[in-house]
Amino acid sequence: MREIKFKITNAEEGAAFAVHIIPKSIKNEVVGKYGDALKIRLTASTAKGTANDKLIDFISKKLSIEPGKVEIAAGQESAEKMVVVVGMTPTQVESLLLS
Repeated sequence: MREIKFKITNAEEGAAFAVHIIPKSIKNEVVGKYGDALKIRLTASTAKGTANDKLIDFISKKLSIEPGKVEIAAGQESAEKMVVVVGMTPTQVESLLLS
């Protein structure tokens, strides 16, 4: 797999990172980097928060954790979001998201 670097930091209870989503895509996948953010394609549209729900579901499945441990801390109505994952280190999150 190609090397993807994005900014991921320690949060009070886990790891925090920026995400740039591309809605209405063919499949859900991590596709690269957008500035310091991780770029993720989602099949959902941005209407009625469906992209937010899909993002949480996608990240929780990639990390093999409960969806309740993934939170969108900022950007609920934007393509630019700040995601917090509770109970995992930045190294763990980065390794699993990019695998």
